[in-house]
Amino acid sequence: MINGGMALIRECMSSINRPEQKAAKYILENPEEIIRLSIQELAKRSDSSPSAIIRLCKTTGMDGFRDLKLRVAGDLQTAANGGEEFKEVQPNDDVPTLIETITNNSMYSLKESLKVLDPEKIEQAVEALHLANRIDFYAAGASQLAAIDGQHKFMRINKHCTAYMDSHMQLTSAVTLGSNDVAVGISYSGETVHVIEAIKQAKENGALTIGLTKFGTNGLAKEVDIHLETLSSESDMRSAATSSRIVQLNVIDILFIGAAGRNYDPSIDYLRKSRNAIQQSYRRK
Repeated sequence: MINGGMALIRECMSSINRPEQKAAKYILENPEEIIRLSIQELAKRSDSSPSAIIRLCKTTGMDGFRDLKLRVAGDLQTAANGGEEFKEVQPNDDVPTLIETITNNSMYSLKESLKVLDPEKIEQAVEALHLANRIDFYAAGASQLAAIDGQHKFMRINKHCTAYMDSHMQLTSAVTLGSNDVAVGISYSGETVHVIEAIKQAKENGALTIGLTKFGTNGLAKEVDIHLETLSSESDMRSAATSSRIVQLNVIDILFIGAAGRNYDPSIDYLRKSRNAIQQSYRRK
């Protein structure tokens, strides 16, 4: 049975208008009820409108209201069968419960992201990174961790890349890119202003641009050549950016392994050299 409707709706909550939010909130709070409702009944109970519900379906990538109900029904069936679902961390949770909840939420977000990661776009991004003379990563906050991880990984296969933390350095680097280079903007919300500005500058100077954001329309998605989307249901402690960081790192791993595989033997050689050099540095003289 298809599922994932609840995660798609949750991910788009911050980017939809008020009538759509009313319908979305009602669906999330009353999933058992909405699978038995018509679109007119849902509109009435959520103080929304049929047109707003149709827009919500379109925004979340679902094929109409029937598809939405089928996916929500699938979510309920998965939960009833003891399958994985996102759970909020509670203030009084003990350590064993925290360990289980955080780990399960991370696995849940990774599996949910599989439903929206477009293999064709991943293929395009991998090929671009493989061919790039230079790679810039732009990010801020928790997303900067994914950018640094990208720099670290691609550097190990002899790719010239940067992941400057300073926004002015990101802009300065962006204007020096050319047609054989790639710029990767990473922002969970897709609305980090200086990341969008750096991507714009890189694109104006001929670089191919890639954006890694949450699912749905956002400022960064509108600017890039290749938009990679993820799903990462977050708890109320959103500032911790826990699940979103995990799915970003997973996509970086996918892009890295894909690009390294395009040039397998030299990549393995470079990885071996870097590993040996690091191991040598740990040994006492």
